[in-house]
Amino acid sequence: MRNRLISVSTIVFGAFGVIIVNLIPLIGIAAGELNLRAILLIYWIEAVTTVLIAATKSLFAEQGSPGLQAKMEPLHELRAKRGGFQLFHGWPPIYPRNIPFALTILGFWISVGAPPSVLYLWFGHPEFIFSVDMLLSIGALVGMQVFEFMTEYIGENEYTDVSAQAIVQTPAQFSAVVLSVGVLSTAGDSVTGGGLVFVIVIMKTIISVRRFYAEHAETSILAGLPDFIHQLISRVFEMSRSDEDEIEPQPEVTLPDAEVNARVSTDRRAVLLGSIWTIIFGLFNRFGVGSLVVPAVAVIIGDPLLIGVAMIIPLAVFGAQVLSFYLRYGTIEYQRRGDSIVAYDTVLDAPQWIAPVHTAEFEVKNAVSDRLLDTGTLDITAEKIDRDIQFGPVSNIETAVETLDLPVNQTDRPDRDLAVMGAATALALSFLVVPIGMYFSEKVAPLTAIGFTIAVGPFLFIPVGLLIHAGLSRI
Repeated sequence: MRNRLISVSTIVFGAFGVIIVNLIPLIGIAAGELNLRAILLIYWIEAVTTVLIAATKSLFAEQGSPGLQAKMEPLHELRAKRGGFQLFHGWPPIYPRNIPFALTILGFWISVGAPPSVLYLWFGHPEFIFSVDMLLSIGALVGMQVFEFMTEYIGENEYTDVSAQAIVQTPAQFSAVVLSVGVLSTAGDSVTGGGLVFVIVIMKTIISVRRFYAEHAETSILAGLPDFIHQLISRVFEMSRSDEDEIEPQPEVTLPDAEVNARVSTDRRAVLLGSIWTIIFGLFNRFGVGSLVVPAVAVIIGDPLLIGVAMIIPLAVFGAQVLSFYLRYGTIEYQRRGDSIVAYDTVLDAPQWIAPVHTAEFEVKNAVSDRLLDTGTLDITAEKIDRDIQFGPVSNIETAVETLDLPVNQTDRPDRDLAVMGAATALALSFLVVPIGMYFSEKVAPLTAIGFTIAVGPFLFIPVGLLIHAGLSRI
């Protein structure tokens, strides 16, 4: 991480402490109280702690992050938020723009680390006996990370010099490498492991020292590993950038030196309604399909209780997306300050973007929510703003334009077209005839219909969704 260069003596003594802590399990191994299963449990707990602390660290990072390619972070729309809120007195603020990176590393562990862990616990039927040596090892490894977080990251204000993207790099790589060691170790004796247990402890100690050095000397924990492993893990996290590429200047916006001449608030009904359509497409294009896999399997099994529990996953994803979209647009107040229009977040108490009124371009947005609620939204194009910004939705676009004295002459949307609505509806129904008919046909088993829906549904959703959107856009 940037600006974490320290003296050679500090690195040496710190690395020595890491070695001592990581070699504590050897005491239990020598005493015959720790076997391979116990060692794997210790390292699993440490890996989970690493992920949780890294996600927590990322929330406090002050510097900006360029983001992953293709905008694949969960709740990516929060990346555009500016400002933060303070949970505890004396602690740095939490920045909503960093939430996507925290969710990225948590999602990695859930998708990559959790499945093999669950399979191992489910099919391996391991029996863990908690001994003093095991608890001592867990306490030392977890306590070392908590101590570093409190004393260095918070106590020495390291959060001021790093970005969320830079923070998640080394812990993500560390967890991936530790997980690989655990998977490979299962090939040995699952009870005692013989000399394998000793080898694993030594390997894990080397990995931990490399991680310590990587975090304090600006290098990568993957350095020196075979190229194919380095490329695989780097490709998953898109972490092949240099450290400088993972940090951008602090993205906060400075208000213009002018009084507020007028202000207009967003229409929160339109924000919530507009979020649903955007979120549905977002779910099917990114992580939503994965969140539907578990409920689909539960439906095939046919257990009502299991179906109810499984539905918590997509409902949680959908709820998080709604809250994210609302935080992006629903808490905004548009202010006229001199020759500028400012989007000001009233919850975070921070400006989100500033556009010059006389040189910006305004265009009416034909949003479905605006047509249904008779609200209005303007798309704005301005120099030196490299992201999409909008004015609205507001309850009355004509009144809002007049209140803020915006150079907008045309606020009308395209006229209603019943022909387009009818054609789009007919075409959408034609795509749905076969899958819906399967549920009413006596010749098709229910499981076959469900399986067909799961396999083909995501592909049918795209044309059907586009047709429905086309119809509603001319309602």
